[in-house]
Amino acid sequence: MADAELRRPEPATVAEPPTEARLAEGGLRLEVDGAVATVTLARPERRNAMTFATWRTLAAVGRSLPSEVRVVVLRGDGPSFSAGIDLSMFSGGEEGFPSGEDGAAGDRFIAELQEGYTWLRRPEIVTVAAVHGHAIGGGFQLALACDIRIASEDAKFCMKEPALGLVPDLTGTKPLVEIVGVNRALELCLTARTVDAAEAARLGLVERVVPVGGLDEAVAALTVELLAVNAGAAVATKRLLLEAPQNTLAEQCAAERREQLGRLRELSAALRG
Repeated sequence: MADAELRRPEPATVAEPPTEARLAEGGLRLEVDGAVATVTLARPERRNAMTFATWRTLAAVGRSLPSEVRVVVLRGDGPSFSAGIDLSMFSGGEEGFPSGEDGAAGDRFIAELQEGYTWLRRPEIVTVAAVHGHAIGGGFQLALACDIRIASEDAKFCMKEPALGLVPDLTGTKPLVEIVGVNRALELCLTARTVDAAEAARLGLVERVVPVGGLDEAVAALTVELLAVNAGAAVATKRLLLEAPQNTLAEQCAAERREQLGRLRELSAALRG
């Protein structure tokens, strides 16, 4: 993963947070409470189906996070995490899908939407998806973009895009293959079948499964655990783990030395101060 995808803007360049009107247009709510930001998909009447405005507003949230935020929780209102793409967009409206004829314009269009997902992998934050009900297509990919997924027992996952004549293009193919392997990813995507919470846990798609009704409590407990870890060590460790799949052993050893020396310098400076 390119460093530019992982690096939070310097404090001087952090954008203003999206307005309430923009959040509402994207079907989102944003709450920041000290070190924890909660992003809620808030279109329960549409099972939190996503639109272009949703993805662009998610990107704006990522650009505007205060530097003190360490944990970001993604959750959904109503009976589902997200039903994926809002199929009403297929019928047209003010803005439609790119035709594909102008490759450069289409590439920019999709890259802009992907930004709503890529910021979730930055090492400065730990992202947690709290999944209940359906997580379909873009909703499944949003969960996959997070570092940790906690699912209630009623959660159901489905990569629906191929059944709609599309491909998963919201950064979900890489984590899916890394978690389950190419063959299983092919089976899941090309059948567009539904995976329940128990199977998702067996496949490694979720880290924890909790009883229905226990999701909020489990996420709150996990957040406390995450915040109890030294902030600098957490950032450095996440950065190391993100680099590990692409690194050779020698490269990873060097990365560990670099990060540890940085931590030791910081700790020494704190003791002297």
